[in-house]
Amino acid sequence: MEGGDDGVDGRTCSNRAKLSTSSPIMSKTAMASIAASAEADRNAMRLREKELAAVKINPADVDIIANELELDKKVAERTLRENKGDAVAAVRYLLC
Repeated sequence: MEGGDDGVDGRTCSNRAKLSTSSPIMSKTAMASIAASAEADRNAMRLREKELAAVKINPADVDIIANELELDKKVAERTLRENKGDAVAAVRYLLC
């Protein structure tokens, strides 16, 4: 290994030490950004679940899709909701 290269990723030991001692302010900012992003993702998921729960579906469609395609009823119901209760679109989605 030439020139102080440790051979792992092309960085020398001194370069790795510099990378690992980044400023605490940058770390806090990065962590705050990650936390804010995660919270936004959770809020978006909650909103999506509310929207899906509001979709009216026919329970008979759930049964037919679950039985004919040998799926769990929860999967059939979710797919129907994602396709706005349209059984044909749900089946097409599941078969493609």
